[in-house]
Amino acid sequence: MDKKSFIKINHGGLGSLLNSIQTLFVGMLRIWSIPIVLMLSIASGFTTYYGLSHFILPWIALIITIAIQSIIVICSLEIAGIHWKANRLRYLSVLLSLFVAITASITFSYFKFYEVSQSETIRISRINEMRKDVDAYLAAILLTKGDILKQQNSELEKATTDVTQAYFGTHAQIPPANRNVVGEGPFWKHYNQRYQDKKAQFDQLGKEFHLLDEHIRTLQTSLNHLTVDTENNFQKAVAGFQEVQLKFNQLATNAGYNVPQAPILMTYAQFIQGVTPSFAMWNDFSLFAFSCAAMVDFFTFLLSYRLESTAPGPLSEEEQELAFECIRQFTQFRINENDELEMVIEKSDIERARRYSDLSRMFAVGFLLSRGFLRKIDERSVEFAPNLYPLVAERMGAQLRVIKAQSQVAAQTDKNQVIYE
Repeated sequence: MDKKSFIKINHGGLGSLLNSIQTLFVGMLRIWSIPIVLMLSIASGFTTYYGLSHFILPWIALIITIAIQSIIVICSLEIAGIHWKANRLRYLSVLLSLFVAITASITFSYFKFYEVSQSETIRISRINEMRKDVDAYLAAILLTKGDILKQQNSELEKATTDVTQAYFGTHAQIPPANRNVVGEGPFWKHYNQRYQDKKAQFDQLGKEFHLLDEHIRTLQTSLNHLTVDTENNFQKAVAGFQEVQLKFNQLATNAGYNVPQAPILMTYAQFIQGVTPSFAMWNDFSLFAFSCAAMVDFFTFLLSYRLESTAPGPLSEEEQELAFECIRQFTQFRINENDELEMVIEKSDIERARRYSDLSRMFAVGFLLSRGFLRKIDERSVEFAPNLYPLVAERMGAQLRVIKAQSQVAAQTDKNQVIYE
């Protein structure tokens, strides 16, 4: 018998301990939710302020940011305690305010997340843009270079033909008396000198083009290494581009060709410049940046919504007693679809017939509604908030203990009377 009692006590003690641990854990989570909501609001406020400050004055942007984050938290708390059937106009106004605040927060936060997430992409796009401009210019250079070499090669071939014909006496410019005379005469020497000059010019042009190719190779190497050491290779690329442009302009001008239009490269400051927030960012939409901006505000809304289960403040002993006694006067209770205890607060038909005054209990309902211990379902019913159950349970437990003590006293009295008789 003692052993069974011992086991029973141990089981009761273990259950009580587990219940206490669970209650403590849930309470700590609720308390911990408050600083998390504040930190999320600060994080979202920072990104919102960053984007907003690029469009309006910073101090105005700060005030608007504080207002936006305050509206998100307040409306999240308020909408959790409002039921659609209770007050449709209020519910819609709070929902609209929440929607506008979250939309503004996500819109301007998007700029910061876009800058962070797309910074490397923008850097690569600038490198590719620079490469594209340089490659287009180099392609134009190669076309002009081919035309120049083709012209010079044609002139060299013509000079070779002239000197050969002059040697064999078949040149069209040779006088009739000297035709078909083979040998290195004065006429041949004249055309041979022209041939040697043209060949030397062609060879010199080939050397200069070879040197130009080296500059082009250095320029392309610097462009390919821009992602490794940006600052040094950018300066090398710009210097190499200017060198290629200068050398080719000299060669093309000497050959009588028009130089191709060279692109204007961005400066290093422009190359490394960060993203300036603008609504043009929405044209190049980034789903990742939008998801990050929306995620912060969603978590802020969700945790604020869950915080509504905590009342603004505890009730005093007198207030608890008043609320419990007035709630006991209601008679229609049920478990609703929210798994909460719901009670009808309007008068019953019998009470109306008797002209029952329900001022005290309606005062208690209004008091508990204002303190967050009750939630209005519709015009005729309310439901218990989670934080009201422990108070009612405590009062009911106290009453049960009193009834049990009274029954024990009555039983002991009856037993004493039987013994006396």
